[in-house]
Amino acid sequence: MGEFASYLDGLLARLDQGAGWSGVFWRRDPDGMRACLDGREVPPWDVLEALLEDLAGVYGPAAASAERERARALHAAALTACDARPGARDALAGRLEDMLRELRGAAERHAELSRLLSAPASAEEAEALRLDLAWADDDHRRAAARCAELRARLAASERGRESARAPQDDSGARPPAAAPAAPRRRRRGSARFAGLADEDGAGPAVAPQAPAAAVAPAADGRGTPRGARFAGAGEPPRQVAREAGASGDRVADAAVREEVGLVVERLARLRSEGRTGEAHVLLVEAARWPAGRLPPLADALHRAGLGADWATLLWEAASLPAERLVETADALAAAGRDGDGRQLLRQGVARPAEQIGAALLHLDGAGRHREVRALLDACVRVRTAEEAARCAAAGPRRLVPLLLEAALAVSAERHWDLLHALRVAGHAT
Repeated sequence: MGEFASYLDGLLARLDQGAGWSGVFWRRDPDGMRACLDGREVPPWDVLEALLEDLAGVYGPAAASAERERARALHAAALTACDARPGARDALAGRLEDMLRELRGAAERHAELSRLLSAPASAEEAEALRLDLAWADDDHRRAAARCAELRARLAASERGRESARAPQDDSGARPPAAAPAAPRRRRRGSARFAGLADEDGAGPAVAPQAPAAAVAPAADGRGTPRGARFAGAGEPPRQVAREAGASGDRVADAAVREEVGLVVERLARLRSEGRTGEAHVLLVEAARWPAGRLPPLADALHRAGLGADWATLLWEAASLPAERLVETADALAAAGRDGDGRQLLRQGVARPAEQIGAALLHLDGAGRHREVRALLDACVRVRTAEEAARCAAAGPRRLVPLLLEAALAVSAERHWDLLHALRVAGHAT
């Protein structure tokens, strides 16, 4: 741990500690940073990756790539030493609980901000919401990564405990396992930075802030948004999986199948252990996967007897922004899950009528006519005529003809009901 602390100190000395990710971490959790530099704690790997991004911005990608292997080796060795200390397992379990709460909070913030973005707003308000959404997205990604890292450390710690307390006798048989250790004292830490527990178990002394200068300097010296905090702004999206279609079938590659398998296995374990809160967080996270990954996930969940969880996931996906909502419904229909696609659209148009109208205007202005038709069809089928008419308030001149056209495609009776509701609402037809 001392060797890693010395390495971290040297890495930070090569960076502007008031800017980039280094500046973000110092502002968010100065006590945690000092604990790492003193050799008392080890930050999660995503913090090291962010600092290496700072290094790449100053010295170039080659320098950061050369540094990564050494950083990874020192970090792994420091974690092993840290987790061998007395009481380390209880501290890890406490941090995991804190991080799971952080994960749930980030998922809830992400869903709420997505809903707000679909409502009418000024350019300044929309930009502020997009920035908040980027922060929420990064908080969620970091919390998910840290939960996975903490679980891996706990599993390694448990294997070590079992090996130590169950030695083999001369015959090669294991004696009965020792009695479990029930209650531990939880230690809270700063989930915003590294989940580090203070010496007295108290939380961070400084409230987290969203710094305006959280940008890593580019190689040419100009500040450019980089990294997960800005949801990859200015960088090409990283595709975990590819999708191929033939005659309406979608074939997921090995990476997607592996990810789907891991999620289903983990979800089944959480359900069997009664950890419903963590299971729900996992479903919220999966609902925001790229659309093409959801059909194989649906198949795997049903094969595992977790059909009820698929229904919950569909409900969570209904809060996606309108563009992604239709994209996901299309992916499900293309994979032969037409009923799921229709259900998703029905649930998606249950949001306030004003938000639906604003989303329709946005999609229509962007030339996304297929998505417009899909939302309109679901809206006039699911909502009452009066509710559908309220959607037109966002832009009557454009939305009234579109709503009437969609209603006529359903039935003459639905067209007449909507026509009457629009006239009552004061919209010229």
